[in-house]
Amino acid sequence: MTVKPRIGVTVSNRGATMTWLAHWLAVKRAGGKPVRLSVNGKTDVDGLDGLVIGGGDDIGAGLYGGEPVPEVRIDPARDEMERKALDQALHREVPVLGVCRGSQMINVHLGGTLHQDMYSVYEGLPRMRTPLARKHITIRPTSQLARVMGAGRIAVNSLHHQSVAKLGQGVRVAARDAHRVVQATEHADARFLIGVQWHPELLPFRRRHQSLYRGLVEAARE
Repeated sequence: MTVKPRIGVTVSNRGATMTWLAHWLAVKRAGGKPVRLSVNGKTDVDGLDGLVIGGGDDIGAGLYGGEPVPEVRIDPARDEMERKALDQALHREVPVLGVCRGSQMINVHLGGTLHQDMYSVYEGLPRMRTPLARKHITIRPTSQLARVMGAGRIAVNSLHHQSVAKLGQGVRVAARDAHRVVQATEHADARFLIGVQWHPELLPFRRRHQSLYRGLVEAARE
């Protein structure tokens, strides 16, 4: 019997049941064994073959030199947990997929910054908040992301109000939307270190989006 790669998924301690179940299903369908990571549970990557940094809370602005904004919801304990998990994963070359907040956390952890309110930065950016695939982005054809899910235009969902600003060390843009907002990043030298600004776990019937989990699990098998 083939041993299924163990894939850790970080989630918030608050109201994360549906998020966890969506990632659980995506990882299972891709051939992996999902393991929940949270502040009040397992917090490290020991024994794991892959890692998903999930969405949810905003990231504390102090981690990237920004000024705190009172209306954002942050969880410093989760920030610290994910930073330690990323340290372990990067040291061991464990494949990592960042989802929404997770994409931002990867960038911040590698020295990058965020726009705390992208609507105040990108003029004319329409306010869109939907779990449905209604925003179109373009994936760079020479990117690692393109090798995983195909290049060109693709429809994604949108549940974020922050976005990547300055890129972290070794991080490059893999996709943008029509307003030039960064929608995906990857690390130039890593085997599998990809961050997407949307939520592929909420698009279970979209083959290209689910290929992100298949790519992660295949990298974890190696």
